[in-house]
Amino acid sequence: MTLPMTRKAFCARLTGVSVVLLVQACGGGGDSAIGAAPAGPGPAAAGCTDTIAGNHGHVLTIATADLDSAVDKVYNIQGGATHNHTVTLTVAQLRALKAGTNVTVITSTTEAHEHSVSILCT
Repeated sequence: MTLPMTRKAFCARLTGVSVVLLVQACGGGGDSAIGAAPAGPGPAAAGCTDTIAGNHGHVLTIATADLDSAVDKVYNIQGGATHNHTVTLTVAQLRALKAGTNVTVITSTTEAHEHSVSILCT
C-alpha cells in the first residue's frame, strides 16, 4: 500500500525539476487551490507556493535563477484564463523570497480587475 505523499516530501523531490505552480480556478472569485504540472522554460523555484486571490485560471512560475536576479522580473500569469495579467517582482522582493519571506504583490489591471498574489519560497 502506498501512502499519500506529504507536501514537504513532494517539494523535496522538486529540487532540480521543472514545475509550474498551478492555481486552479474556483467559482465566485475566492482564494485559489494550488497544484503542480510540468513547466516550460527553466526550472521553477523549488518550494515556492503562491495564492492568487480571486483566481480564475492564472498561473505564476518563478524560475530558480530569478531569485538571484540583479534586475526586476516581470511575469505573465495568463495560464488557463482568457486574459493576461503581469506580476512584477523587484530585486528586493526576489531576495526576500530567497530568504523565505512572504511577498505579496498586485497584478496589472486587465478587464477592469486585478489580483493580489502572495508568494512564499521555502
